[in-house]
Amino acid sequence: MRTNFINQLIEEARRNEKIFLLVGDLGYHVIEPFAEEFPDKFLNVGIAEQNMAGIAAGLAMTGYNVYFYSIGNFPTIRCLEQIRNDIAYHQANVKVVSVGAGYAYGSLGATHQATEEIGALRVLPNMVVATPGDPLEARAITKISASYDGPMYIRLGKAGEKTVHSEDSIDLKIGDICSVITREGNQTAVFACGNILDAALHQINEENLNYDLYSVPFVKPINKEQLINIVKTHPAGLITIEEHQKSCGMGSAIVEILNDLYYEGNIEVYPKVKRIAIPDEFADVVGTQVFLREHEGLKL
Repeated sequence: MRTNFINQLIEEARRNEKIFLLVGDLGYHVIEPFAEEFPDKFLNVGIAEQNMAGIAAGLAMTGYNVYFYSIGNFPTIRCLEQIRNDIAYHQANVKVVSVGAGYAYGSLGATHQATEEIGALRVLPNMVVATPGDPLEARAITKISASYDGPMYIRLGKAGEKTVHSEDSIDLKIGDICSVITREGNQTAVFACGNILDAALHQINEENLNYDLYSVPFVKPINKEQLINIVKTHPAGLITIEEHQKSCGMGSAIVEILNDLYYEGNIEVYPKVKRIAIPDEFADVVGTQVFLREHEGLKL
């Protein structure tokens, strides 16, 4: 995902001179092409993420569309106050980019795992939360972000994620839900967000599960009309799966929206919803992303 992100950002920067990239002393072998082509639109701030958030806000106030990029929870949880007060509060044109979502840095322990940040950022007013599920979605979201004027969080995988969509490219709008598998007769819909999408697809195919699969590349906002249509065509209910704490993640967002839709009379039947996510705990072991997913029960 991160390679597709930086390649698309380079393309966007060739068309838009206002794009500026900040990094926190990382991204080597990934960000160099951008830095070499746009040396006056790139700055390595060092290991100072809170300061980087303030710099990003300042650059945005002068007219730039600023991306600040670091790993896991460092550009998010570490500088939540700066994101809230300097970026979201002022509706600054800043894109917070986290690489290594969920357990991607699982061997480094909880300090490097981004497993709560969706919840922390989706409650902030004015913030769009994007969770691409494969490299094509990462490219499409980067393209959207280059023309979007306002705060956005982009949650990327680390590297090597498989392409799930069969098309060469996908056309996304903010809030869209993407269909991955739909088969006639399936009455249960699975919603997956982020880089666990491929694991969900693999399990459905491997175990021949009668589930339709949808990617949720935006946790905030979520297209209500698309959600209503999916609910109405899947009477057996919904399953949400994500590599994030069960509280305040994508599954929580789906349930909240469904509650409001039901109250407002936009859906007649409140669907059954099974949420699969990280339980209310820190992982007590370290290991690979696949190992930690199994350890925390992240499977359909």
